[in-house]
Amino acid sequence: MRGHPGFRECSVADADKLTAWLAEHVACKERRPEQVRVELLARCHTECIEPPTPGRCDRIVGAALRAAEETLTARISAQLTVESIERIVALVTGADQEDDAEPGDAGTGEGEDGVPALGKIKEAPGNVSLETMLTEIDKLLAVRAMGLPPDLFADVAPKVVAGWRARAAVESPSHLRTHPLPLRVTLLAALLHERERETTDTLVELLISTVHRIGARAEKKVTEQLVNAFKKVSGKENILFKLAEASIGEPEGTVREVVYPAVSGDEQTLRELVHEFKTRGPVCRRTVQTTLKASYTNHYRRGLIKLLDGWEFRSSNHTHRPVIEALALVARYASTGNTTYYPLGETVPVHKAMGGDWAEVVHRTDKRGRRRVVRMVYEVVAFQALRDQLKCKEISVVGADKWRNPDEDLPQDFSERREENYRELRKPLDVADFVDELREQMTTELDLLNGRLPRLSRLDIAERKSGAIRLTPAEAQPEPRNLRRIKAEVQRRWGVVPLIDMLKEAVLRTGCLDAVTSVSGGGSLSAEVLAERLLLVIYAYGTNTGIKAVASGGHGHTEDELRYVRRRYLSAEAARAIAIQIANAAFATRSIELWGQGSTAVASDSTHVRAYDQNLFTEWHSRYGGRGVLIYWHVEKKSLAVHSQLINCTASEVAAMIEGAIRHGTTMDVEANFTDSHGQSEIGFGITRLLNFDLLPRIKRINKVKLYRPAAGEPGTYPRLAPALTRPIRWELIAQQYDQMIKYATAIRTRTASTEAILRRFTRNASHPTYAAMLEVGRVQKTIFVARYLRLRDLQREIEEGLNVMESSNGANSVIAYGKGGEIASNRRDEQEMFLCLRILQSALVYVNTLMLQDILGEPEWADLLPPPADRRGLTPLFWSHVRPYGEVNLDMDARLNLAAVTVPSPRTPPDEASPSPIGPSGSGYGSRHATVG
Repeated sequence: MRGHPGFRECSVADADKLTAWLAEHVACKERRPEQVRVELLARCHTECIEPPTPGRCDRIVGAALRAAEETLTARISAQLTVESIERIVALVTGADQEDDAEPGDAGTGEGEDGVPALGKIKEAPGNVSLETMLTEIDKLLAVRAMGLPPDLFADVAPKVVAGWRARAAVESPSHLRTHPLPLRVTLLAALLHERERETTDTLVELLISTVHRIGARAEKKVTEQLVNAFKKVSGKENILFKLAEASIGEPEGTVREVVYPAVSGDEQTLRELVHEFKTRGPVCRRTVQTTLKASYTNHYRRGLIKLLDGWEFRSSNHTHRPVIEALALVARYASTGNTTYYPLGETVPVHKAMGGDWAEVVHRTDKRGRRRVVRMVYEVVAFQALRDQLKCKEISVVGADKWRNPDEDLPQDFSERREENYRELRKPLDVADFVDELREQMTTELDLLNGRLPRLSRLDIAERKSGAIRLTPAEAQPEPRNLRRIKAEVQRRWGVVPLIDMLKEAVLRTGCLDAVTSVSGGGSLSAEVLAERLLLVIYAYGTNTGIKAVASGGHGHTEDELRYVRRRYLSAEAARAIAIQIANAAFATRSIELWGQGSTAVASDSTHVRAYDQNLFTEWHSRYGGRGVLIYWHVEKKSLAVHSQLINCTASEVAAMIEGAIRHGTTMDVEANFTDSHGQSEIGFGITRLLNFDLLPRIKRINKVKLYRPAAGEPGTYPRLAPALTRPIRWELIAQQYDQMIKYATAIRTRTASTEAILRRFTRNASHPTYAAMLEVGRVQKTIFVARYLRLRDLQREIEEGLNVMESSNGANSVIAYGKGGEIASNRRDEQEMFLCLRILQSALVYVNTLMLQDILGEPEWADLLPPPADRRGLTPLFWSHVRPYGEVNLDMDARLNLAAVTVPSPRTPPDEASPSPIGPSGSGYGSRHATVG
């Protein structure tokens, strides 16, 4: 059989050839063994070689990874000077950091030649303060002192550099010293390279936050001062009427005789009225500006001026060049003595921020009557202008990552791969076809709504002050029967199940821990021990109880052992991969007869989580009234979380919604996204249209929504919709910017830029032509959606049902993550991200509940109690009345839940090529002894 299609056994020569090919073409770009293995098997098929045995495959993959690493590290270290290598090696020479120390822990002192210890370089930044800014500046200068070439890793795949950086971050100095010199230098250089970019980004964020804080605190201080002296004068309209009436009645009389007696309180009331105007008018603004200048000069100036030293600003827009020139002027005179003005004859760049309320404060007339520029005020205005332009990325910082040149966010090969990029987005190359499709859909939906409006008793469109549209809410649907009986049967059969047992069952059945490997590339732990410790660590973070609390359970693993596994094995990326595999297994396990066809829609929303605030990521949230972070969830219609991400409170939820919908990583094909009111932005509608999925928000203020017209000069086309109609769409703008819009959408799709980076550049720069065109596309798509939403009651119910699932998911999260009152008790970003282990626990709960329900409803006597579709409409696997998340954590890998056997996709093959495999994959030691279940 092997000979008929021309295949042969893998000889020693073939293995050597495969190893060399993998090292040259695959392992230099991909360091994950499971992915290299996939490429190996594909290459074997191409070369007509029978796939080697699993053990031999692992040896070939390992040899290729080692060979590629040796080649890369030798090339990287050869680009460094002898002085740079000595400085880098000195970071770990003589350091006494313990092997079990956490990344970012201090206490290693200084190395040779006064170089800061490695722990200081790895430390996370503190909160927004002058001290944090100075510390981060010193950190950046120390990293730059290593002398790394800017293009050291230019020809190395970013994921490889990220892997080296993660490895250097978790290994102790004693471990790093054991590596060969090229590898040791490369690991530390990758860490320094990434930390330089991260620290630069941190300093940009500190600058933005500090300048904002200076102004906010100045306004608060002045407000408190003026409130004490301010006495509100009531009845201003009556006073004005009485003054006018008295003046008209006796036009010849004096003010004291006619005007004063007409006002209650006489002259004193009028004095208070004048004082109120002054404190609320220009005097108040000037006082704020003066206080702001004093706060900047006396405290924050030292850090902001030091920031300018060594930074290079760039802008591709000539409009903002004066701001960069102004910063150069500020830096040039930074060390000048206490001179009030810039010297006569000095060219002072003029920019927009110098106008308005600041014009009178920036310029002052000196003793000789000359108009001069006040130096300190000019510095304040320059930093405020820099803040505004940095936020919209009109000004970029050389050496930054997040705040880099926005042109680098776009795919550089877009023109060469233009047809492929359009095809991936399923968009026509001809802009006329795109515009015609939009116009046709818009016209069709408006025609349908206009024609059916008289028959829609729940909808009324008419001229009214409260808004033209009046929509009666849908009636509440009856509660399904027998669902409580089914849940009670679940508890009767399986009892109260500890949450750790549900996690264990999901792990053993899906093999989701197979892909978890050590960040450092090796490890001596057996598969069984590693699996148990990973389960305990996931449980500790998912319930938010912490490793220390979980370590006290009856399982035989100490706190130090669990922390070691957390640091070496369980990263945020690994946690996401575990959750994705459980989700894929749940999709493959579902019975079509019970759950119906697979869903293509998800609901998304954010959850506020309180967190420690001595860091940059934790922010104040005005709606929730506290400091914390947001976890943004994507949950499909059967209550399974397909994506979660940690964002700060000021991040764009539209960007988070888009990121989750296109980067969830599961086998689910997302075609629609239900959102609450945050998803109603027109730019959100525009981007989702370009990325080919529907944005379906719940519109709370539907009465205020306006529908756009498809064409100009046709005011009588939709007479019944006229009160809700507004201006026509500017199709010519869409046509002009079509290619650029596709370019930005491709940047989001290919990850050359995040959605947040694109929106940051657009939303704060409304004059950008591509942004204006995306808004027009969004207005078209929003009109299409609103017309459908008003016409179709089923669509309204579908959105409500999806968002209700989202609310139920939030309720489950509050039950699972009960530890520490729901607060993230850490200031480190990597620790805060581990809160996403909550998604693993919730997915495991849904997965096991799905199996329980299918076991029960697979029996005829129970299936008859749930006739479709009435009761099955409310059937959900997300319930927890039979789950115990509290109490002592006892982990027994031999105790299993009595559930029917299922097949799951193999974790080592793509979803579309997966074949059924038994529970407990044979390749995992922790699952092989539990292969027989039920």
